[in-house]
Amino acid sequence: MSHPLSRRTALLGAAATAALTAAGCSPAQQSSSASSSSAPVTVTVRLWDDQVQKAYDAGFAEFSKANPNITVKTTLVPWADYFTKLRTDAAAGNADDIFLINGSYIQPYVTGNLISEIGSDFADLRGGWSQAAIDQYTFSGKLYGVPQLTDGGIALYYNKDLLAAAGVTPADLASLTWAPGAGAGDTLLPLLKKLTKDANGKRADEAGFDGSKPAVWGYNASQDLQAIYYNFIGSNGGQFQDSTGKFVFASDQSAAAFQYIVDLINTHKVAPAASNTNANGDFARDQFLQGKIAIFQSGVYNLKNVADGAKFAWGIAPLPAGPAGPVSVVNTIVIAGNAKSKNPDAAKKVLRWLGSDGAAYIGKAGAALPAVTAQQQSFTDFWKAKNVDPTQFAKQGELKTLPAPSGANYGAAFSAWKPIFDEIFLGRTPVADGLAKAQEAANKAINS
Repeated sequence: MSHPLSRRTALLGAAATAALTAAGCSPAQQSSSASSSSAPVTVTVRLWDDQVQKAYDAGFAEFSKANPNITVKTTLVPWADYFTKLRTDAAAGNADDIFLINGSYIQPYVTGNLISEIGSDFADLRGGWSQAAIDQYTFSGKLYGVPQLTDGGIALYYNKDLLAAAGVTPADLASLTWAPGAGAGDTLLPLLKKLTKDANGKRADEAGFDGSKPAVWGYNASQDLQAIYYNFIGSNGGQFQDSTGKFVFASDQSAAAFQYIVDLINTHKVAPAASNTNANGDFARDQFLQGKIAIFQSGVYNLKNVADGAKFAWGIAPLPAGPAGPVSVVNTIVIAGNAKSKNPDAAKKVLRWLGSDGAAYIGKAGAALPAVTAQQQSFTDFWKAKNVDPTQFAKQGELKTLPAPSGANYGAAFSAWKPIFDEIFLGRTPVADGLAKAQEAANKAINS
């Protein structure tokens, strides 16, 4: 799912996905002697996250006990390559029978008839699915994909030891605010300066601090859509994409949000250099787990990674609020059926199971919050047993949110803006100029 995830439901980081036009047909229109008989069948499931894969593998072992003629095998494709490889394989008819997909990249698969409609034969299950997920993945009145993983909002993971060493308490994180240009009312930057320390032990709010020799960063400001800049844009009253699908991230409000983030990195030196994070979405997470970042802004998709990897005491705090208040991005992931599957009947059985009892295994492992609502308690129970309270993410998700970016040519748009964003975050292109150029390129690409 920033996955991070390893990303569970993360929105960016993959290579571009071009429009897919290869024709396909629905499972109901296909026939397969293997899937319609008692002969053994293997259904393959493609994923991008290792924690979710482990949970699925445990679940599929139980599924096969109840369905002895169906073996389910998972395939893990790293997030960075996932959508490039899926695009190629789906167009060629070589994709797995079932695969995870997110809202940003799904439209070409729908218009290209490459994934199957979740039709009337799933009607008995739909009442148990997250309505937000159903809405997100319904196109022209038809649902594509069975809801699987959902995020609450974005929040702050923090290292209690690093906070204490800087004289900061968890209570100090409870109501952080930021302001464009670090102006009046900004409490985030002063706190991040306290938490940032160079190799000589000087903190960023002390004379003699050398940001070129970092020992501990206060924060993970970076080019991370879901965890970082989408939230800053929203909390400054800006948008990334409007209701028509047009990119509008070069507006004054959005530009001020980007400028604040870029300044945290390049001016104040309270976050890792973009040369480390532009191409490695897991760099900040890994540095946090190594005790080198005090506050790690991320989603529930990294909860299992933090719980398993952190060797220090940690906690979760609310998202900082901007002039428009705290605004978070919430996303859901579905599992889709390959319209060209050679085993459509068996694949449909697996999809139905994942849309009901099978979703519990994701929650039981603490890997992600199931989008099958009846199975969400399994996630809560897992973390309660570990004395971890994940409800902060749900609280953030109940606040004002921004919808995930999307579009039939979203992948091409991402490829158009990404290299320009790289230069902006590196500090080599002025924010306003770069955003204007990136916005023009993204809109041209998404309309091509």
